[in-house]
Amino acid sequence: MKTTSDYIAGVIGAGSFGTAIANIMAENGKVLLLARRQEIADQIHTTRTLKGRKMHENIHVTTSHEELASSCGLIFPIVPAAAFRNMLQQLSPYLHPYHILIHGTKGLDVRLPEGKVIHEVETLEKEEVKTMSELIVEETVVRRVGCMAGPNLSFEIFDGQPAATVVASHFDEVIREGSAVLRSRRFRVHANHHLIGIELAGVLKNIMAISAGILEGLGYGHNTRSLLIARGMAEIIHLGKGLGADPKAFLGLAGIGDLVATCSSSHSRNFTVGHRLAKGETLAQIIESMDEVAEGVNTTCIMRALANRYKLPAPITQAVYRVLFEGMDIQRGLRLLMEYPFTEDVEFI
Repeated sequence: MKTTSDYIAGVIGAGSFGTAIANIMAENGKVLLLARRQEIADQIHTTRTLKGRKMHENIHVTTSHEELASSCGLIFPIVPAAAFRNMLQQLSPYLHPYHILIHGTKGLDVRLPEGKVIHEVETLEKEEVKTMSELIVEETVVRRVGCMAGPNLSFEIFDGQPAATVVASHFDEVIREGSAVLRSRRFRVHANHHLIGIELAGVLKNIMAISAGILEGLGYGHNTRSLLIARGMAEIIHLGKGLGADPKAFLGLAGIGDLVATCSSSHSRNFTVGHRLAKGETLAQIIESMDEVAEGVNTTCIMRALANRYKLPAPITQAVYRVLFEGMDIQRGLRLLMEYPFTEDVEFI
């Protein structure tokens, strides 16, 4: 690393996941956290808490992109996908080729024609959709990029429960540096070189989490949820393969592990969206009342458009889209899924 500070890493984003990861890394040394608003920085400095969560003494806060980049050679951007490009454009003037960026954002970037909104788009080309690692390469001089993904529910991390994540990159150095600052007695780190697959695993499971929340809200039990998880994994692999990912990336912690966690937890924002829909709230009401973004809503639109363009089998994604944006009755959507002509148990490998 070319910086002269004693920070082991920087984190961009003071949301629940960003602060949870900053807390984990702070067990290993000083961490610089970039907050968007000065009042958040002041609150952490003054009270060592944020939204009732205790912040480690090793976490220092700034609102300056320049300070973060000059102080930290290893940076973890963890901001919503819709804000990721703008964040990079603010950070980019201060980045150098020696920087390493490992993002923790489970969403996709899409550039739409002016006046268009994502749920109105019927088809998309692969070139119009980018993962966050592709966005980093496009917007900055940084080439050593990676991502972290896995069953990392922020509430449980803050609670000190044992957990693990995957750090994925084409570069061994990125995996090594990322693992070194994240690893602790209660937090394991697994390595993976299938970057696009690990990114998509974290992205696609959000659609299934919305579905699982709907089932929970309707009062269905474990048999139905197990059916959803199994067929959801099959759909994730079909979509991932269609976008160039290696199926092996979906069979580990960031794939099956994260899918099970987010389809089973009321602490998952996407699960919560589905649950509240099933209880009769509108999508607009749910989104307006949420403190943080549920990435699965936009991901559903993006993946439906890609599936339409490339004729990829995506019955769950299509059904969730119709419930979210076309007013389809939830029970009718479930019937359509039950009638979908699956013939083989494992046809995706």
